Amino acid sequence: MAITGGKAVAQTLLSEDVQAVFGLIGSAGMELFDGLYATPEIRFIGVRDERTGTHMADGYARASGKAGVMIAGQNGPGVTNLVTGLAQASAAYSPVVALAGSLSSAHVWRDAFQEVDQQALLRPVTKKTWTVTKAARLPEMVHEAFRTALSPRQGPVALNLPRDLLAEMIEFDHGLSSWRGGEPPAAQADSIQRAVALLAGAKRPLILAGGGVKARRCAAAVTRLAEILSAPIVMSPGHGDAVSAQHPLYAGQMGPRGNAVASWLASQADVILALGTRLGFNTTFYTYDNLNRDAQIIQVETEPTAIGRLVPVAQGLHADAAVVAQQLAGELSSHRPTQALQWAEEFRRRREQLLAERDEQASRVTQPMQPATLFKALRDACPDDTVFTMDAGTLCLQATDQMRYLQSPALFTPLDFGLVGFSYACGLGAKLALPERPVVSLMGDGGFGMTMSELSTAVQSNLATVCVVMNNGCWGAEKAYQRDFFGGRYIGADVVNPPYDQLARLFGAEGFRVDRAEQLPQALHAALTCGKPAVVDVQIDPAALYSFRRDSFAHRAGAAS
Repeated sequence: MAITGGKAVAQTLLSEDVQAVFGLIGSAGMELFDGLYATPEIRFIGVRDERTGTHMADGYARASGKAGVMIAGQNGPGVTNLVTGLAQASAAYSPVVALAGSLSSAHVWRDAFQEVDQQALLRPVTKKTWTVTKAARLPEMVHEAFRTALSPRQGPVALNLPRDLLAEMIEFDHGLSSWRGGEPPAAQADSIQRAVALLAGAKRPLILAGGGVKARRCAAAVTRLAEILSAPIVMSPGHGDAVSAQHPLYAGQMGPRGNAVASWLASQADVILALGTRLGFNTTFYTYDNLNRDAQIIQVETEPTAIGRLVPVAQGLHADAAVVAQQLAGELSSHRPTQALQWAEEFRRRREQLLAERDEQASRVTQPMQPATLFKALRDACPDDTVFTMDAGTLCLQATDQMRYLQSPALFTPLDFGLVGFSYACGLGAKLALPERPVVSLMGDGGFGMTMSELSTAVQSNLATVCVVMNNGCWGAEKAYQRDFFGGRYIGADVVNPPYDQLARLFGAEGFRVDRAEQLPQALHAALTCGKPAVVDVQIDPAALYSFRRDSFAHRAGAAS
């Protein structure tokens, strides 16, 4: 049958089992939006900014395991706003499909209204960017966008849709089938045997679980292998939910942004099984400060160029983390980890001491409030199935290893892109994907100020997340660096905020303000149970700052005064 190109795109989304899309309407994409109006099976979430809409699609993709779709309806400025969101999704290997309205074909290179080279602009921040050239090929190209985004290694794509092609009448036929992934790759038998030999001989074995473990939802296989080996499990930063924090071998996140016990494990282990991780910047800072230089490292990655790229490895396996965990567990099923028992016991002792110290630190109620007090209140208040989203910044980095992640996926962060202004919008996308689970988004006051307009989206679309604003009245990370390395010569560090609890109520959400520690339990409980989008504005000590990137300012160690 003959339909507009815009309706054909909407129908193709439906054939890809898309249930919801995020978007901001604009004249270049009106035919597509009209197509969505005629396709009620797909829920449309109208956003207030293309950047934050892309973060929502990113959060939806990571939480659901499916592609997240963002539509920028206006060419030019509507598409330039996508860049930050797509760069964030690229750093997270998140399968976001961005459909971008584009100039009429006849107007390209004529200095037309809102003209910009969208293909050149988006290419560096996507897995692939291209422009449809014939209306009849619109369905084919949409299928290609999903195939590209979802195939290993996953990542965002951008498809430019010229407005004249969306308006053109085409014969539409669902002849193309939707892409469905094949079997994930297994490791070759000889590689598995070499890995088995290394692990079986280990006195201090360690499993380092990365994003590949979380993406494949293979916690059960990884914990079974850990039990066979008596190997503690540390997580790469941002993936503290790869396995349940309740497991007795769970050690939390390692590295400069992790906890001291997990980093001690990595610095002492003699064999490290790195599952689904690049051993990248946030895990190592490209040093051996938190990693045993003499450890035998077995690295498992679906991306072959990542193996041994940043850290030398004893054995590389180009394979899927879930499959390899099962292969190794099968080969080692009769293994008796006699040599590793003392290692695991020492880990448990240190882990228990760390958790006790955290609770003790939180109990020292002071005014103004310390971050540790808030973190313990969140651990106590949040249900076991809570999903947490985090921003970058000093307070969120302090929080990341302190929450209880019991049901993966349960943690979404900016990862290596280090983006401020990500968490709240990501949480809305995660809530759409996992509506039955509580979603708590942690942000600093500066980051929430960037994205607070999306409170309107939350209210309008009934996405009842809880945003905890850790309000210290400053850009905390940068203020810490100015304090520690620039002699307290502050410039641009302090910010003036509105009362975010009142702002939330003006938008139609619920708002709560916390000035003292004793107010926290009631405010958090009320926010979690109110059934509406909620903001909890928590006043945090402005001096409770920490310089995470001390390595970057080592050259100024003697210049602080």
